[in-house]
Amino acid sequence: MTIVSHGPDETFEIGRRIGCYLVKGLSVLIFGGLGAGKTTLIKGAGAAFGIPARDITSATYTIIAEYGGAVPFYHIDLYRLDDIKAIEEAGVFDSIGNGKAAAVEWADKLEGIIDGDIRVDIACGDGDMRTITIEGIDEKDWDYNKAG
Repeated sequence: MTIVSHGPDETFEIGRRIGCYLVKGLSVLIFGGLGAGKTTLIKGAGAAFGIPARDITSATYTIIAEYGGAVPFYHIDLYRLDDIKAIEEAGVFDSIGNGKAAAVEWADKLEGIIDGDIRVDIACGDGDMRTITIEGIDEKDWDYNKAG
């Protein structure tokens, strides 16, 4: 399914709705260039776990940020990792799956190695407009689950 976001608030809300699926211990792999809105989307996903948006920042320097709760939520940012060995040594594979909810930025570095339950591709448009393509969530379920 493809959704057009007209600004950060809409991108946040799309992320929140994705987060409603992640609370079941699923993972989302997020693809998009620099400034596409990946972290904004993850802030929204975190909201579904009750995590304040201000607490979720770009995990670029920490690689993995873990937030507690009944279902652990992991924000993983692969931007600074250059190869599969560095990804493995950082503990990324231990933070995905097995009932843990994970949102992975720069997921192109995992392509062909691991599959997420949900895949999100964000393409920049004019200004704040983003075209967000979501795989792994059926459109009829998305429409049904608006409230989360």
